[in-house]
Amino acid sequence: MSLEIRRAAEQDADAIARWNIAMAWETERKTLDPATIGRGVKAVFEEPRRGFYLVAELDGTAVGCLLVTYEWSDWRCGDFWWVQSVYVAPEARRAGVFRGMYAHVKAMAEGAGAVGLRLYVELENERAQATYAGLGMERCHYFMYEAPLES
Repeated sequence: MSLEIRRAAEQDADAIARWNIAMAWETERKTLDPATIGRGVKAVFEEPRRGFYLVAELDGTAVGCLLVTYEWSDWRCGDFWWVQSVYVAPEARRAGVFRGMYAHVKAMAEGAGAVGLRLYVELENERAQATYAGLGMERCHYFMYEAPLES
C-alpha cells in the first residue's frame, strides 16, 4: 500500500467537511451543521494564518485529513502547532495513515522552527491516547477550559 501525505487544496474542502462531521459523531456523538462546518473548512483556505489541512492518500484515494493551527508562546518565543480535526476513514485505519500524517506534520514543524506539537483528545478515547503515546507524545499537566460565546 502506498501512502502519500499532501497539503490539502480547496477541492478537498467538501471531503474534509464530511470527515469532520463523521469524526464529531464518532468521538463525541455530536452532530455538526453541514453548512457551518463547510464555511469553517473553507475559511482555512481563505485565511492561511488560520492554519492548513493535510490529506492522506492511500493508493491514490483520499482517506483522511488533519488540521494544523498555531498558538504563539511568548514563554518560548515560538509557535506551537496544534493538530486538530484528525480523521481516518474506517477502511484505512490501522494502516499507518495517522502515523504518516503525524510524521509529515512533525517534519514540517521542525523545518518551520515551531517549538512543539500539541493536540487534545477525549478523555475516554484510550485508543487514540495509546497511539499518541506510541508516537512519543507526552500527556500534559494542563486541563483545558472553554467559555463558549454568543455569536
